[in-house]
Amino acid sequence: MLKESIILGIDPGTNIMGYGVIHIGPQGIETLALGIVNMQKIKDPYRKMSHILEHMFDLLDTYKPDAMAIESPFYSKNVQSMLKLGRAQGVAMAAALSRNVPVCEYAPRKIKLAITGKGAASKEQVAAMLKGMLHFNQEPVSLDATDALAVAVCHANQLQIPVALQGPKTWKDFISKNPQRVVRK
Repeated sequence: MLKESIILGIDPGTNIMGYGVIHIGPQGIETLALGIVNMQKIKDPYRKMSHILEHMFDLLDTYKPDAMAIESPFYSKNVQSMLKLGRAQGVAMAAALSRNVPVCEYAPRKIKLAITGKGAASKEQVAAMLKGMLHFNQEPVSLDATDALAVAVCHANQLQIPVALQGPKTWKDFISKNPQRVVRK
């Protein structure tokens, strides 16, 4: 069983950044906060980074998470979009690290798989599954908020998997743990 902890999930963005905060306790996972930081009206890209930093510090200081989980950037044909997203992600990560909060990254497909069982699930499917799992009453302002909550839940699920069930990390490790499966000719 996992010890009690608070996890901050972040769906980074330069126009909208989603966040979700969960508490893991004896009763399971409980939603503490769910929302977005809307920066669509801010035109200066550097001011957007400052805005992300300010809101990250607010979230970190308010909820005092034990860990932050963040969605990693996905491949895009638009290099400029990738660079902007990477900057937003970097600012969020730096804020957490400056408060000594460990950071973990998860690929979008892994997050969707952890929540819905399908790596190609839509944002709407992820939101519906989370609503059923966590029984939150608050209607999310944006799917970016539920995406962030999904990142936090994905991280919680990873923490609960015993190391023995995670499997070997290398072929050498696999062979040493499974000598009966090696066929020699």
